[in-house]
Amino acid sequence: MVGHYLKKVRSSTSRKSKLALSIIIGGSLLALFGLLAIYDASVVEAYKDFSDKFHFAKQQATWLVIGIASSLVVMNIPLSLIRRYAHIFLLIGFALMVLVLIPGIGSKFLGARRWIIFGPVVIQPSELIKIALVIYLARWLEVERSLKHFLALLGLCLGLVMLQPDLGTSLIIVGTCFVLYYISGARSKDISLFLLSLSLVMSILVVASPYRLNRLKTFMDPTTDPLGASYHINQVLFGLGSGGLTGVGLGQSRQKFAYLPEATTDSIFVIIAEEFGFIGSSLVIISLLGLCAASFKIALLATDRFDKLLSSGISLMFLTQIIVNLGAMTALIPLTGVPLPFISYGGSSLVTNFLSLGLLANVAKKI
Repeated sequence: MVGHYLKKVRSSTSRKSKLALSIIIGGSLLALFGLLAIYDASVVEAYKDFSDKFHFAKQQATWLVIGIASSLVVMNIPLSLIRRYAHIFLLIGFALMVLVLIPGIGSKFLGARRWIIFGPVVIQPSELIKIALVIYLARWLEVERSLKHFLALLGLCLGLVMLQPDLGTSLIIVGTCFVLYYISGARSKDISLFLLSLSLVMSILVVASPYRLNRLKTFMDPTTDPLGASYHINQVLFGLGSGGLTGVGLGQSRQKFAYLPEATTDSIFVIIAEEFGFIGSSLVIISLLGLCAASFKIALLATDRFDKLLSSGISLMFLTQIIVNLGAMTALIPLTGVPLPFISYGGSSLVTNFLSLGLLANVAKKI
């Protein structure tokens, strides 16, 4: 009888460990494919700028190792400890968001101040604030759902992000936090007020910025100013169209020859679609959605309220980012600067994604 019970416990523990490890393995496989895509998309730029066609791939490989190691560490930290220090993580995130805005500390590139450089290490605080905010909200929404306090916290975070400016990250934060607030048990009245406030703020942001207004105009009519404001979206559509059903073949992309802006980061899906076609790019989308489905399964099976909100927030963060990136790359929404999770080049994004997987695996171990 005792032996049967112990065998059952071992079997249950084994299933939990497999679920926890499977989600990290799934993210790692996606990131390995992303490494191949980054090398392929960056080879021309890397050789031109650094005389080393492996430059970007080597950097991403380093961040991939750090990301996987970080996920394995986070996977084994007691969730009670993470919950207890949720406010500390958020304060650190806010501190970095303020530092990046200070000239001499934050680095400015193409009109945006989003990076802090420490020697060879480049940190993008807006990536880290996303997971810090999800952890804090998971703890806060356990006991409180005051709309006033929620809007104040979200407004502070969005204000710091928009000062960089970074509309894409703002959309992800809003989408993630809104749905997380809704599933925590918010009242319909609060949800309506939130949506009204959001619509007003987004309208003001678009109208107040000529750059964003141009993005909206080119979304409505991509043929407007094809060599100026509409250049990026037109190159995106050319790349997608030239891929056809099966693609032009690995390494045969024409868009990576300095035609497509942000080919290794926000627009990397276009290179994938061009070389692997509709079939290959569809498999990538299915893989990403499969990872999201596994994440939501963990959230669904979690019994502790903090664990459920945490895993739900991470799952929503992944899903929102995938939708925003792919929506922009298929001209379903206006272009925004958002990396594709696990695929796009970027150390901060990759490590943040693996930290999130580590938290999901941690929750999975308790199911």
